[in-house]
Amino acid sequence: MHPRTLVRDHTVYACVMGSRAFGLATEGSDTDRRGVFLAPTALFWRFDKPPTHVEGPAAEQFSWELERFCELALRANPTVLECLHSPLVEYADDTGRELLALREAFLSRRVHETFTGYAHGQRRKLEAGFRTHGAPRWKHAMHLLRLLTSVRDLLRTGRLTLDVGDRREPLLAVKRGEVPWHEVEAWMTRLEREAGEAARRSPLPELPDRRRVEDFLLRARRASALRPCDEAGGGAATGRGPGER
Repeated sequence: MHPRTLVRDHTVYACVMGSRAFGLATEGSDTDRRGVFLAPTALFWRFDKPPTHVEGPAAEQFSWELERFCELALRANPTVLECLHSPLVEYADDTGRELLALREAFLSRRVHETFTGYAHGQRRKLEAGFRTHGAPRWKHAMHLLRLLTSVRDLLRTGRLTLDVGDRREPLLAVKRGEVPWHEVEAWMTRLEREAGEAARRSPLPELPDRRRVEDFLLRARRASALRPCDEAGGGAATGRGPGER
């Protein structure tokens, strides 16, 4: 089965990510689409296994196979966790809705390490750009501030919220290069410190609920194995694509 056919016919969850999901879109912003597909169980009985992820078929579209997606989410991968919390859901079948209902099972204090670890790497790149060119990549600086704010609030409240709300204008001012770099650096440092303080008393559990997620995955695989081949998958079964209701 062609990888893009898996996305077309077997998507269980699809959403919009990037600036549109964060409430930071401006004129000309791309529409980044992310999704999860459930490869038919029978494909895993062959020597050539189905792919763990697929790019396309649309521009700015990327999808993960369900098992890979769950693995990454259990590791507190920032991109995958944020995908589960997008306010712009385009499609979810029964499996996708059950995945969304499991969102809290993936969250743990591990997010402090993974989110801030990613942020540190991005900050080093911004600092290198400033030293080399006299200015960082302001759009990346904006998104780094958004990410640090998001993980700080997640550690404080136990809830992951993507839309920046009333922080939109200050963040867009950073994107436009209207905030001096030393102020942006101080802002990042403060958010990192506040995230560390929040991690020490966070309501989040120490570890994600791996057993609950694995039970879900086993049920999804079993249901797929019992489904007739010509009915396996959401889009193919209904005659509708993953972006249609």
